[in-house]
Amino acid sequence: LCDPQKKSAYDRFGHAGVNAGAGADPFAGFGGFGFNDIFESFFGGATRTTHRGPQRGADLRYALNLTFEEAVFGCEKELEISRLESCPTCNGTGAEPGTQPAVCPNCGGSGELRRVQHSIFGQFVNVVTCDRCGGEGRVIAVPCRQCQGNGRTRSTKHIMVNIPAGVDNDSQIRLSGEGEAGPRGGPSGNLYVNISVQPHRYLKRRGNDLLMDLQLNFAQAALGDEVEIPTVDGEPVVVKVPSGTQTGKVLRVRDRGVPYLQRSGRGDMLIELKVVTPSHLTDEQRELFHQLAKSLGKEVVAQNEKGIFGKMKDAFGV
Repeated sequence: LCDPQKKSAYDRFGHAGVNAGAGADPFAGFGGFGFNDIFESFFGGATRTTHRGPQRGADLRYALNLTFEEAVFGCEKELEISRLESCPTCNGTGAEPGTQPAVCPNCGGSGELRRVQHSIFGQFVNVVTCDRCGGEGRVIAVPCRQCQGNGRTRSTKHIMVNIPAGVDNDSQIRLSGEGEAGPRGGPSGNLYVNISVQPHRYLKRRGNDLLMDLQLNFAQAALGDEVEIPTVDGEPVVVKVPSGTQTGKVLRVRDRGVPYLQRSGRGDMLIELKVVTPSHLTDEQRELFHQLAKSLGKEVVAQNEKGIFGKMKDAFGV
């Protein structure tokens, strides 16, 4: 116990630690299979990092606003994108033309640095990414004057994109390879176009169907009628309103809705009928309604549209 080293070994491993020689594996007594063997079986004696290859460029997103008709029938749009592109002077290498990247002197081109650590359990090798070359295994000796060794420059690009018929709010279109260029000649990212659609004056969308409200007067609702209505195609259609129509009845016009994205065909146009009560009547119209009420077996007591203030004006001649 006077020997501090043996005392420490005894505190950790008991008699096996004291009986073992200097530098011996205290787990060597386990059938000839020591701790170093266990670590080697699971970790190969070292922790490693993967050698970095060409990095992929960043993805970009573009917000595109469409009219209702453009979303329904599709269109072609030109997008103006600001992005990092491969430097035209050095072709993305980052090195001045006529020169070549040099092998990293720190890692010898491997992109990794090996650090050895010693402990009571043995020797450990920790492999980390080279901090000088960033894992690429090479360094730029003479940087390109245009991109300062980055390999990329920012520029504005005009891209044509086809918008398919039937897109809606929150639809997303992916343009592969139209994102930013990867560093050191790496592959480009993608461009994602996020769609938003302006509302229509009188049409609403529900899936691939178009909804429209159609107001009717009492005569149209009672007797029936033929009404010409506009459509998203620009060509009006005639719908037949059946006699005795009640508010809330829905008429369906086939194949006048929104085209399907994944298959052929279109949705329908749904017309909800609403019977509107007139708020102002002429004397002739009022008399006709009185006659109608009598014919229906109920004589109504008409209410004066002027109200109490109107009556006071008539009484006092104001």
